[in-house]
Amino acid sequence: MRVLLLVLGALAVLAMAFAMFAGFWTDWLWYRSVDYTSVFTTTLWTKIGLFAVFGALMALAVGFNIWLAHRLRPPLSAMSMEQQSLDRYRMSVAPYKKWVLSAITALVGLIAGASASGEWRTWLMWVNGVPFGTKDPQFHMDVSFYAFDLPWYRFLLGFGFAAAVLSVIAAALTHYLYGGLRVTSPGARATAAATGHLSVLIGLFVSLKAVAYWLDRYGLAVKSSDLRATTGNWTGLRYVDADAYLPAKTILFCIAVICAVLFFATLWRRTWQLPVIGLGLMVLSAILIGGLYPAIVQKFTVQPNEQAKEAPYIKKNIDATRAAYGIGSAKVTDYTGTGGGSAKADQRKAADAAASYRLIDPNVVSPAFQQVQQRRKYYQFPATLNVDRYKDPSTGKLQDTIVGLRELNIAGIPRHNWINDHFTYTHGYGMIAAKGTSPVTDPKQGTLGSPDFTESGLPTTGQLGEYQQQIYYGEKTTQYSIVGGPQKELDYESNGEKTTSYQGKSGVSLSSPLNRAAYAVSFSEPQMLYSGAIGKGSRILYNRTPKDRVEAVAPWLTLDGDSYPAVVDGRIQWIVDAYTTTDSYPYSSRTTLGDTTADSLTSDTRAVVAQQNQVNYIRNSVKATVDAYTGKVTLYQWDTKDPVLKTWMKAFPGTVEPKKDIPADLKAHMRYPQDLFKVQRELLTRYHVTDAAQFYSGSDAWQVPDDPTTRAGSAVPPYYLSLTMPGQKQQTFSLTTTFTPSGRPNLGAFMAVDADATSPDYGTIRVLRVTGNNVQGPQQVQSELNGGTDVAAFVRDLKGTDSDIEYGNMLTVPLDNGFLYVEPVYTRGGSQNYPLLKKVAASYGGGKPVFEDSLSEALDAVFGTSDTTRPPTSRPPGQDQTKPPTGGDRALQQAVEDAQKAYDEGQAALNKPKPDWTAYGKAQQELQEALARVEEESRSKSTAGASGGGG
Repeated sequence: MRVLLLVLGALAVLAMAFAMFAGFWTDWLWYRSVDYTSVFTTTLWTKIGLFAVFGALMALAVGFNIWLAHRLRPPLSAMSMEQQSLDRYRMSVAPYKKWVLSAITALVGLIAGASASGEWRTWLMWVNGVPFGTKDPQFHMDVSFYAFDLPWYRFLLGFGFAAAVLSVIAAALTHYLYGGLRVTSPGARATAAATGHLSVLIGLFVSLKAVAYWLDRYGLAVKSSDLRATTGNWTGLRYVDADAYLPAKTILFCIAVICAVLFFATLWRRTWQLPVIGLGLMVLSAILIGGLYPAIVQKFTVQPNEQAKEAPYIKKNIDATRAAYGIGSAKVTDYTGTGGGSAKADQRKAADAAASYRLIDPNVVSPAFQQVQQRRKYYQFPATLNVDRYKDPSTGKLQDTIVGLRELNIAGIPRHNWINDHFTYTHGYGMIAAKGTSPVTDPKQGTLGSPDFTESGLPTTGQLGEYQQQIYYGEKTTQYSIVGGPQKELDYESNGEKTTSYQGKSGVSLSSPLNRAAYAVSFSEPQMLYSGAIGKGSRILYNRTPKDRVEAVAPWLTLDGDSYPAVVDGRIQWIVDAYTTTDSYPYSSRTTLGDTTADSLTSDTRAVVAQQNQVNYIRNSVKATVDAYTGKVTLYQWDTKDPVLKTWMKAFPGTVEPKKDIPADLKAHMRYPQDLFKVQRELLTRYHVTDAAQFYSGSDAWQVPDDPTTRAGSAVPPYYLSLTMPGQKQQTFSLTTTFTPSGRPNLGAFMAVDADATSPDYGTIRVLRVTGNNVQGPQQVQSELNGGTDVAAFVRDLKGTDSDIEYGNMLTVPLDNGFLYVEPVYTRGGSQNYPLLKKVAASYGGGKPVFEDSLSEALDAVFGTSDTTRPPTSRPPGQDQTKPPTGGDRALQQAVEDAQKAYDEGQAALNKPKPDWTAYGKAQQELQEALARVEEESRSKSTAGASGGGG
């Protein structure tokens, strides 16, 4: 039995050891498979080095002081009850002193080493740091000192504090155990040796505190605080920091140095009287000089004249923040927004050239892709599609295109088992594309109002030409697959099943029994050890989403939430925008990436992957690609001036390709990233103001409006759109957004950035600051549209069907000193349970929104150039407009007129120099009541007509 237990114990130890080895081995194999072993080895050896060095230092510090305290013990212990009680412990420890010392030192060493290994990023940034070439305005230190050096110094300081405290505790306990310290015994409370030993340790602690006071001076440049509620999270020195905290830290540094010297002097004086007095003085000084004095300065010097006192520091914060977020070069111009004086016919002509109006909303039409192009239940499209640019073969010009990959949906597999889930169903198939500017308008080409597909089918055919259509790596591909072996894969179904076998070199070979065993343990799949489906050529694919792969090979990057596919040189490439960040840029205000990048479309799969959520510096420094077939990850340098990227490239040489190596075909599909744009627009709500006094007052603060087509409280997402900004001669692929004044619904500004990576103006931010009074904002236009009689009639007509109305993205386009709003309107339900574009709403210059059957008709109606013989959209079907209504028709007409009157009254109240919100609220209530009557009268008339028909 004893032998059996020993064997079982040995097997258990071996099993645990192999489980630990399996994790390490599979990681190594994966990094080798993607040709990024240098990332794995650099990270691993850095962690091991930090663990060993700081673990050993902590163990030596604590162990040495325990040994020294034991060596300095008194030869004879005092005759007292206290010492007699301790004798029993001394006697019990005596035979195991070496083992106890080893155990204590090993424990503290392991804890300290594990903690230090987590600082591998801090170490690599410190040892490889590159100068920014910019100095802070207070201490005139290069920004790299704050970004790369100061975090490492703070870690060393924290480690030193921990070592000093643990050493003091360990030494004090040892002295007490062996009689060097006494609590109740008569005579001296401490021997001279114990006094000297502990005094030196406490002196070291106080010396470290002096260093902390000195570093705290520089820390003021990256300290966050609330200057006033209107300015939010504000970073950098304020008046009280520069004139109170800074001198206080310097004084406290000097006091701490003196106090430390007094503790060291006890080696000769053998008394704690002076050190204790010095320590008390330091504590009292910290309270009075470091706490009370700054509070007095803030209360009696700053608050009575805060704006004037803080103005120089606010200016430093504005300049630093604009530089750190790349918004300092934003071109802000005044724009009335009320519309110019051009003739209506000229405006109508200009409207055609102002933008390529993207009526097909990628956030709405995914169900149409799903139902029309899914083809099999085990395929799926993302809920939010992507906007890209492809050439129209008929014109040779680029057109905005809605694209989505037909990825594998593991939940839709007809029968679930291990073979089907991981061997048979392994990949998706093909990219589907549709025109972004127009739906199907010819019934011969498909359902009217559905997306006009330019690439479709299974396999796909169309404008994209020949390309590798199999998708082994995608946003929805989260499970592992085993490919290339004896088990055939389902390629696609078309007149029967087509099978294939993976020919790529991606993944890890399972030919080796060691590899199979390691993956069987790592994936908890014992079948991998003995399954006949795994054989010669079998490879395991995992970590298959684009963001997972980029994050693994570049763990120092923050990733944009929206990776998007493009057909490049005959292959599908995922493009992932990546950022370098820091939270230590002096004077630059911090922002929370998770909150700033959230909008009405954000989901788990579209959330930013942040290495640090609080940042105050960000650059889109890397463009990454992931091949959808081979999984190959390539990192391209994009921002060639970014010192943070240069630092990481020194730490991981050879991992990032130079910008000049980006293929032209790939570069044509690259675009300005959404999450960076959302961060910049959030900062520009306050930091478009460059005057310190105006910034302080917050009088010109903006806000990002809520999405008018979705639930309240969700920010409107930015939209990709080809448009012409004032001053530009032709349309540019751009990313756009709107602002409203803080607390107001009217339009405050419009922002666009050149998003075409091939353009020389790529990244140029243009902001139109609205100077006109009460220019309608998106929510106001949407509210006015919802209350219009045209929409009421359209919705009423839908009541007799199974369809619902669904609004698409509201596009805002600058035009002739005004803003043109265009919004596609979909219906969903009936025999096609997916959105169909049925109407286009438009509004310009504060005019009443129009609601027409097409974009052309909507623009004609907006600018008064429409065909007057065409019947209005708001006419109820079947109603003769040439005859006066009678009976029930009169009630219906009255209700419609009342609704129009209430709407006009509401707009009049809103457009006053000082909006009358009470009157506006009353008018809205009357509008709702009138619309309810419209619906009721329409229902009554429909019921009466049905009854008459039945008779």
